[in-house]
Amino acid sequence: MISNDVSNTETVRNVFIIDDKGIVRLILVYPMNVGRSIPEILRALTALQVADANKLSMPANWIPCEPGILPAPQTFAELEARKREMEKNQNGMSWYLGFQNVKDCRVLETDNCTCDKIEEKNR
Repeated sequence: MISNDVSNTETVRNVFIIDDKGIVRLILVYPMNVGRSIPEILRALTALQVADANKLSMPANWIPCEPGILPAPQTFAELEARKREMEKNQNGMSWYLGFQNVKDCRVLETDNCTCDKIEEKNR
């Protein structure tokens, strides 16, 4: 989407998250009059890492260490197994929307960095 009053002199700010294979995984574009949200950038980075490590998808508004979404079953046998699992564990809405706790929950500790710097300044 391009604004009607596009400027050739003002810049927009972009955030790119590129994985170790050189693939762009996330692009965020911020106009001049909107500040970037560092907590949201870190949350998105953590979601990408946790999703990859657990072979899951992360739902909207995902918070680190909350369950992820299971991939859709690829065969009828997988579908039947998923239905049994849902009935047993009550961990989903239906066979097409199931949740699983993450095994590898990487949470970026941003508060520790800030606290350490403040403590060093006060010494």
